[in-house]
Amino acid sequence: MNMTQKTTKDKILDYLKKEKSLAVSDLTDLLDMTHMAIRKHLSILERDGLIIRKEVKQPVGRPSQIYSLTEKGERLFPKNYEGISVEFLYDIEDMYGEEAIRDLFKRRELRLTKEYMNRIEQKSNHDKINELSNIQTEKGYMTKLSQIDENTYELIEYNCPILAVASEFKAACNCETQMFKNVLETDNVKRVCCKSDGDNYCKFLVDFKQTREEA
Repeated sequence: MNMTQKTTKDKILDYLKKEKSLAVSDLTDLLDMTHMAIRKHLSILERDGLIIRKEVKQPVGRPSQIYSLTEKGERLFPKNYEGISVEFLYDIEDMYGEEAIRDLFKRRELRLTKEYMNRIEQKSNHDKINELSNIQTEKGYMTKLSQIDENTYELIEYNCPILAVASEFKAACNCETQMFKNVLETDNVKRVCCKSDGDNYCKFLVDFKQTREEA
């Protein structure tokens, strides 16, 4: 048995990637399978959040159901954005020096601070860090938030979407930590382990015992 042979679901995803959207009838022709068999595979892919279905009105008869990849489905296909980003950053460093790299990450920190503050400001400390955790998860960091005591929280990030960059440029991690301090309005944010240092996850301890307003 050829272990590298693609499954029917893999082939459906490949066709949707190439063609952008396809109807069931298109897939039955491409894969030489029955409508019932194709619909079974589509149902599983839709359940798993990899594809989405949309009805398109036809001049005559019932609307046609068209399938396309979701963002989750798109992520199954390899991209090398991080590798290119790292190369660009090294080129910028060679041309303009380390200060230029620090300035770039500082600009990112300020931009994210503004973006996060739009969702976090005017909330209690508890709601602030919960919303921060939600935002990070939305951005692909796979967070877990635990409350240790009345004022202290532990935030774990199991995934790092910019790991290749952070592994080469620690300014990325430093700016993320500073951004957390800015949006949570406390200087007591400590990164106790980090994926870019070889740890299994990034972990932060956040202490609200004294906020910046109270300092």
